[in-house]
Amino acid sequence: MKKWMWLVLSLIGLSQISLWAQAEDRKIKVFAAASLTDVMNVLAKQYTQQTGVQVVPVYGGSGTLAKQLEQGAPGDLFISADEKWMQYLKDKQLVQVSTIKPWLGNRLVMITPQAKPLSIKAEAVTDIGQQAPGYWCTGDTLSVPVGIYAKQSLTSLGWWDKLKNRLVSTQDVRATLNLVERDECDVGIVYASDAQSSGKVKVAGEFAENSHVPIVYPIAVLPQASAETTAFYRYLQSEEARKLLVSYGFKPLFND
Repeated sequence: MKKWMWLVLSLIGLSQISLWAQAEDRKIKVFAAASLTDVMNVLAKQYTQQTGVQVVPVYGGSGTLAKQLEQGAPGDLFISADEKWMQYLKDKQLVQVSTIKPWLGNRLVMITPQAKPLSIKAEAVTDIGQQAPGYWCTGDTLSVPVGIYAKQSLTSLGWWDKLKNRLVSTQDVRATLNLVERDECDVGIVYASDAQSSGKVKVAGEFAENSHVPIVYPIAVLPQASAETTAFYRYLQSEEARKLLVSYGFKPLFND
């Protein structure tokens, strides 16, 4: 009797382990740029409701995420806010090269706290020291895509030398947005999609697209991707995803 019970319990245990393993296989871990937080949360929720496959986003600065993947962090999909960090992982042979595609575009804007609005013309003739004398903030200009784009625009306008000593660096674009929302920074440089996501900031001005390299969010499947990843990768390039991405201020670059 005891042996029979032990056998039944063992089989139940093995069955449970199998179910857990299947559930784990049906998870998709997405390493995504911080600026995608709001829209990716919605996309992930919709996809899970439709398919039963759980999407687990991991957000951060693109450089930080790329370094984590290089150090062995498990993941299925990588979405960078610039092409530099995608190229970095490509050079390390840490993405499936055939899956690298430009996914989204964006715009670069200046924001202020809602209670302290400004109007700043992104022109070389603007006396930026007089018009916006306080602290500015954006992503780290060496490693965070929004900061890299920002430095290019500030340099193009001849503003860099005037602002660099009062420019606060952040770990990602959402940290910049938070500083401005809390009125801890007078002017922030973020993506248009981030400005749109917040009711606590005002857009002060927009940088011309030719003042920086094109803002491109590339997407790629990682080498150890789960079996469910390809389907989600395709879903992110569907018409359903396109409509949602546009509503959040992004510019889809894919053809579904």
